[in-house]
Amino acid sequence: MKKLSVLLVAGLLAAAAPALAQDKAWPKHSVTVVVPFAAGGTTDLFGRIFTSDMQAKYGVPFIVENKPGAGGTIGTTAAARGDKDGHLLLVGTASTHGIAPYVYKSLGYDAEKDFQPISLFAKVPNLLVVSNKLPAKNVQELVEHAKANPGKLTFGTAGIGSSQHLAAELFQAMAGVKLNHVPYKASNEVMAAIIGGEIDLAFDNITFALPQAKAGTVRALGVTGPDKSAAAPEIPTIAETLRGFDAQTWHGLFAPTGTPKPVIDQISVDVKRIIEQPSVTAKLKEIGAEPAPMTPEVFAAFASGERARFREIVAKSGIAPQ
Repeated sequence: MKKLSVLLVAGLLAAAAPALAQDKAWPKHSVTVVVPFAAGGTTDLFGRIFTSDMQAKYGVPFIVENKPGAGGTIGTTAAARGDKDGHLLLVGTASTHGIAPYVYKSLGYDAEKDFQPISLFAKVPNLLVVSNKLPAKNVQELVEHAKANPGKLTFGTAGIGSSQHLAAELFQAMAGVKLNHVPYKASNEVMAAIIGGEIDLAFDNITFALPQAKAGTVRALGVTGPDKSAAAPEIPTIAETLRGFDAQTWHGLFAPTGTPKPVIDQISVDVKRIIEQPSVTAKLKEIGAEPAPMTPEVFAAFASGERARFREIVAKSGIAPQ
């Protein structure tokens, strides 16, 4: 009986060995998470929520590396050329993986072929905010003011090809107005410019713009998504004035193509675990983000559909490829 028990235990350990080995196969050392936008913005927020939890779980450094510029394409290009062993990840967005392929003549990466989707973090609408110096108190008044002052109003974005840029171009096309684009490197620069009266308006991520609107430093006129935000139900959607307007963004995790599938699946499970933690879910909803973790396969299909949607919006907006 004793010999049988020993053999049984040995058999169970042998059966468990592959699973244990797989659990320990990743991460072998520190993991770099590229955020292709500046620190302090919405994309950076998702990167830091993810790395903080993962570092605590796995006991190795998870390091956010901010590489801003050119609507997120500089950092995304760098990530596409990075290690393909699971120790280099990217927080991608609607800008980098949905819009950029249609607003840049030549990218240093292929949004579909060079990256493996891991999981979506959340969908995030933008918020139309204006300087307090403008007389417009709602979307209709802004449209009328812009028509009365063609080419005089300025809007700021986090760069050409960003979701903020696309929202503004779509707004111009649907409202029949002409605005002047002033690109910046980051959302905090855009917001500072509006508060300081350097520019007139912006379509910025709600997670970054809403606190400023609540503080009264800017005036919020409308949400860019199809539905009102639970974080600010008192703010109407732009679609209530411009029927069919929809220019929300999203943030998700990607790895360079070639990263082992078991690692992709493992990280995807972790993203779902992190995002569905009550404290994280509550925090994201509070700032206007809608948590939406997905399996790699579902996220890949979602990203493909988004590229088709943004291709149509870019064509409708008339953005000239850079």
